[in-house]
Amino acid sequence: MTSADRLAALLRPATTALLTVECQRGVVGSDSVLPELAAAARDSGVLDRVGRLVAGAHAAGAAVLHAVAIRRPDGRGANRNARLFRAADRLPVKQLDGTDAVRLTEEIPVADTDLTVTRLHGLSPIAGTDVDALLRNLGCRTLIVTGVSLNIAIPNAVFDAVNLGYDVVLPADAVAGVPADYAAAVVRHSLSLVATVTTTDDILAAWKR
Repeated sequence: MTSADRLAALLRPATTALLTVECQRGVVGSDSVLPELAAAARDSGVLDRVGRLVAGAHAAGAAVLHAVAIRRPDGRGANRNARLFRAADRLPVKQLDGTDAVRLTEEIPVADTDLTVTRLHGLSPIAGTDVDALLRNLGCRTLIVTGVSLNIAIPNAVFDAVNLGYDVVLPADAVAGVPADYAAAVVRHSLSLVATVTTTDDILAAWKR
């Protein structure tokens, strides 16, 4: 069996879901509170490739979930036990539920069948959210992880999914982090040990076989 055959078997649409992580306007949009990360995601074409993967999943019949980080106006329930969270409290744009900051960027096509999962706390788009239960109810065994960032949320998602028993596929050209050399090192030296690292084109080709 060739590597393309193995990838196609792993990505059977009936048992595969695509997860976009924090591809929201307040994180990677033009008004991002994290301009360096937003530039890395946009200038490298990551957001465009995430959009292509979402469209490909829709066409193939694979499930699509969007993980969005939100906050309440009063901040209740949010973590404050790390420097990252305390810095977020001081940012001028809050990821408030119902605002443009938590809407997906224009590169991401959203279908009526897509599921959106929000989180008020923590670092992971999976732990402490509905993602695992939704995936199991959908009959999914393989999870494609896309989006941002390779600094924190993407590694959390990959490790959590693997710990829960899912096969994880990581399109290395559809995830971003800063700086770029660090992001590449995370994929090469950590995530490649637990996930199948591939490309956007290879995933789309597998769905067309």
